[in-house]
Amino acid sequence: MPHGHNLLPFMEAGRLEAGCDEAGRGPLAGPVYAAAVILPEDFHHPLLDDSKQMSEKDRDTLRPIIEKEAVAWAVEAVSPEEIDQLNILWASVTGMQRAVLRLNPRPDFLLIDGNKFRPFEGYGFSSYKTVIHGDATYASIAAASVLAKTWRDEKMKELAREFPQYGWERNFGYPTKEHIAAIKEHGMTPYHRRSFHPKELEPSLF
Repeated sequence: MPHGHNLLPFMEAGRLEAGCDEAGRGPLAGPVYAAAVILPEDFHHPLLDDSKQMSEKDRDTLRPIIEKEAVAWAVEAVSPEEIDQLNILWASVTGMQRAVLRLNPRPDFLLIDGNKFRPFEGYGFSSYKTVIHGDATYASIAAASVLAKTWRDEKMKELAREFPQYGWERNFGYPTKEHIAAIKEHGMTPYHRRSFHPKELEPSLF
């Protein structure tokens, strides 16, 4: 099946729906990024898919198209410090909520990737739905996943210039062998999350 042809354009026609997703829940370093996107109901692009199934080149091609053609979009970063305070799940949810609050026009309904969310300012239980594999189900969530991922990757490449020894331009902060070896050798940076560590690091850090 061609990319994107299996994505649903909306859950309910005629309603202003925003798709929400995040990127960067698994890394050891860097912010988590969250995006909210309202697409026109007739938006279609053959490259659009779950961002994890897309090449970096295709995501980079789509990002300006989504940003130009969306009815509204917003991207929010949640810092490592806040991740450590809230935990990564609620930091991701907080990022999505902040992105939604920046949308103009205000969406009537939210489609949330994953299975966890909570009511917040102006949005009760009846105004959102969590969708497991939502980024492979709804176009608006897939578009949000593309924005969150491309914005985060860009930020990690920028941080990699400040701390070149960790290979963030390649691993984007994820716990690769290279990244773990660099932490063992060079220690933590201000951009590392203190609240979770892979098992391989525990003896060297504590």
